[in-house]
Amino acid sequence: MKILHTADWHLGKKLQEVSRFEEQQLVLEEIATIAGKHDVDLVLVAGDIFDNFNPSHDAVELLYRTLRKLSRNGTRPVLVISGNHDATQFVEAPDPLAKEMGIFFYGNYDRVIPVGKLDNGLEILESEAGFVSLKIPGVDFPVRIILAPYANELLLRSYLGEKDREQELRNLLAGRWKNLADKYCDARGVNLFLGHFFFVNEGEDPGPEPESERPILHVGGTQALYTNHIPNQVQYAALGHLHRYHAVRSSPFPVVYASSPLAYSFSEAGQEKQVVLIEAKPNQPVNYSAIPLTQGRNLERKTFAELTVALEWLADHPNCFLELTYVTEHSIDAATRRSLMKAHDGIINIIPQINRNKGGSDQQLQVADLEKDMLTLFGMYYQEEKGQAPHPELTAVFKEVISQNDA
Repeated sequence: MKILHTADWHLGKKLQEVSRFEEQQLVLEEIATIAGKHDVDLVLVAGDIFDNFNPSHDAVELLYRTLRKLSRNGTRPVLVISGNHDATQFVEAPDPLAKEMGIFFYGNYDRVIPVGKLDNGLEILESEAGFVSLKIPGVDFPVRIILAPYANELLLRSYLGEKDREQELRNLLAGRWKNLADKYCDARGVNLFLGHFFFVNEGEDPGPEPESERPILHVGGTQALYTNHIPNQVQYAALGHLHRYHAVRSSPFPVVYASSPLAYSFSEAGQEKQVVLIEAKPNQPVNYSAIPLTQGRNLERKTFAELTVALEWLADHPNCFLELTYVTEHSIDAATRRSLMKAHDGIINIIPQINRNKGGSDQQLQVADLEKDMLTLFGMYYQEEKGQAPHPELTAVFKEVISQNDA
């Protein structure tokens, strides 16, 4: 059988104030086309379908329209779990109607998907909290999926029935997943794991979460989870949360982040976005490959020291969003800034990088500057550090602070 793994759509997300909605429409259409081209039997969406808990009408409409296409008008099952950007209740709200199309939303660990056969021929063979087994028309064996949507530590402990905070959450989850695998995941079917957490290999430093992703590694969130806590019966673990395509590990089975379909922050500049195609048989290692996504504008970070060089690069790269750093001896003058902004409609930030002259004349000026008042010195310092004058509101706050100190 063939399976398509995608994640982290973040419908409704903006790049600062710039809408990405048109790009999202194009890239989701591309994903639906890939599913059709490869005639996949099952689609897995590993969380963060929306970017916030209260998505816009347009974002919701785009989700339903895309899932209908992915489901091949109800003839191909699609499983969608919630991520840390999704409101569980909102994600699950359309499930009774969606289920008739073979689309299953899962975000609440207490919920059990009802067993039974649908009009489209899809059959839910077995189900309990955090697990479902499907019989897909045209596939000769059952497909078992352990479902691990995002939930914070409090909700997870409630689901696991464990109030002892000394008991490590990782071990509790590992025990629950092992019980499900031991009960349902034998060698007669394909066994999958669908999750939205931060997974690392035990002993590795997880490092900081990318700035493009709302963090979950914090008090009240969750711990980093270990790949060896996913049961060994699993043949492929389809993950969401991290926006870069990579396999956290490949053996004894692949544990893979599919990536987001678009680059959503400049920390993702240069990343190639993908979906993952998996070919699976019972009791056999899976084959998987990443399929690049081509829609949407690239994100770039570039540094220039000469205006002519910058303008030439901008003319050669019209289809991107750009964070531009400009090296200058002083602040960026208004004429230079206007020239840059006029040359390209995708410039999001222009960041001055000041080359400071450390010669003696600067030191003499600094001594002379000590005669100036505090507000003027603040303005000079801000100009030196940021390459621009402080905003009047910031100046007013600083003035209020020093006036309180003088009182």
